[in-house]
Amino acid sequence: MQVSIACTEQNLRSRSSEDRLCGPRPGPGGGNGGPVGGGHGNPPGGGPKSRAALVPRPPAPAGALRESTGRGTGMKYRNLGKSGLRVSCLGLGTWVTFGSQISDETAEDVLTAAYEHGVNLFDTAEVYAAGKAERTLGNILKSKGWRAETERGLSRKHIIEGLQGSLDRLQLEYVDIVFANRSDPNSPMEEIVRAMTYVINQGLALYWGTSRWSAAEIMEAYSMARQFNLIPPVCEQADNHFFQREKVEMQLPELYHKIGVGSVTWSPLACGLITSKYDGRVPDTCKATVKGYQWLKEKVQSEDGKKQQARVMDLLPIAHQLDCTVAQLAIAWCLRSEGVSSVLLGVSSAEQLMEHLGSLQPPTLLPRSGRIRVAPPTNESRLRVAIRMNKAISFRLGA
Repeated sequence: MQVSIACTEQNLRSRSSEDRLCGPRPGPGGGNGGPVGGGHGNPPGGGPKSRAALVPRPPAPAGALRESTGRGTGMKYRNLGKSGLRVSCLGLGTWVTFGSQISDETAEDVLTAAYEHGVNLFDTAEVYAAGKAERTLGNILKSKGWRAETERGLSRKHIIEGLQGSLDRLQLEYVDIVFANRSDPNSPMEEIVRAMTYVINQGLALYWGTSRWSAAEIMEAYSMARQFNLIPPVCEQADNHFFQREKVEMQLPELYHKIGVGSVTWSPLACGLITSKYDGRVPDTCKATVKGYQWLKEKVQSEDGKKQQARVMDLLPIAHQLDCTVAQLAIAWCLRSEGVSSVLLGVSSAEQLMEHLGSLQPPTLLPRSGRIRVAPPTNESRLRVAIRMNKAISFRLGA
């Protein structure tokens, strides 16, 4: 039996914090550059007037599935056939050399040099040097710690190894739901759905969902699951706030009614923009001053950022009339969207968390008209609060 091992592609360029948290930067033609639509500039109370059609996912450009270049090494990586596994275009074999022609020390020097120059594919076989080649290779990999999960993508390798690595760090036997973060054009949809079905059948997760996928991609995954008797996704994670509305309001409700895919939304305060704390300046204690978040500071100080802050200031009289903060109003507004199961909060203190939890109390927002009404707290509302306090652990895979 001959085996090959693909180690971590540690030199591939990873996405920036901005892309992971608040989406890619606007392109030259405007918009946010991603599958989630605009809705920018609409008043908070308004809603979409028509549903967006589900457009098939456009094919990846020629070469996108074939090759990428490692940063610093210049090594090129390609898909292994039509699978999602990415391997270096130059690999290292151990026939004749390992365990036979060269010493173990030399073998380690060769393997280290190959790895440091971007090689991630190492080939061996049980018959090489009567098994000594495998033992030599195995000892080196164990001492180096290279046998780790890849950093990005949704290949079968990354989904399984990434989730297992997360469970080890979390010190858990399973998670309730694992999310496929961003679709991966380098991995076939069937491979992704089969891998998610595998980790669920192995007891590593109970459900799986998507994060920042387009409606067409979610439908493709659902259709693939139904075609091959696999497990479909149950929800989509999407950013949703006053200035980012189209996907949650126009696309996801259709998926909720047709195939039962719910929504978990995040960034209800647009990375802190919808708090009135900026007001034309950047406080020393806000996220925009944290190292690595210079892009957020630039966004706040940009013309679009100033316009958005002006719109946030227009919400102050409404929040004051309802005896709540702008943050509470924004979170409650997100909760009124159809099909939204939960809104993820990001806080830096217990006091801030308690403020945001106050969005579960009045005011409440009418789901369709967008009008605001004040409702007295009831036993039923307190029960909903208690139910929402039940913990559900989730984990996101991908870039």
